[in-house]
Amino acid sequence: MGRWRAAQKPSSPYVTASGYRALEEETVSIWKRRREVVKHLAAAAAEGDRSENAEYIYRKKELAEIDRRIRYLQRRMPELNVVTSGPSDPERIFFGATVELENETGEIATYRIVGSDEIDGARGWISIDSPMARALMKHGVDDEVVVRIASGDQHYVVVSVVYADS
Repeated sequence: MGRWRAAQKPSSPYVTASGYRALEEETVSIWKRRREVVKHLAAAAAEGDRSENAEYIYRKKELAEIDRRIRYLQRRMPELNVVTSGPSDPERIFFGATVELENETGEIATYRIVGSDEIDGARGWISIDSPMARALMKHGVDDEVVVRIASGDQHYVVVSVVYADS
């Protein structure tokens, strides 16, 4: 079997200002890391037989991963639209909103709608392309939202909508 994968739908080209700064910082740090890896790779290559040199093989794979990430960032960053201001209606849910939701059992969950390049499940940051974010769009406080997922519909009530300064 091959490694063929179906083409993915391109993600939305939106990013918060803080998310874009994080990508810029990653770009700088990954170039520094690449220089270190190249030095170690050259040293490993100088040791002789490369076919049985574990250090050389490891560094080649590490360099390939770094180069893959650099290529991605170089393609992705120019096409991103940095969203620096809130929407005209801050009572409604749009990109950049931090939303508190109450589920059917009364549990409160907090999500922030961000770009696909800055999602972080531990912090509750979800992609604007996610089913949850798409269901929340344009709703306001006290609205009931139905999120359709594979295991069935989930019902939430919007408790609050806040836009943080990026």
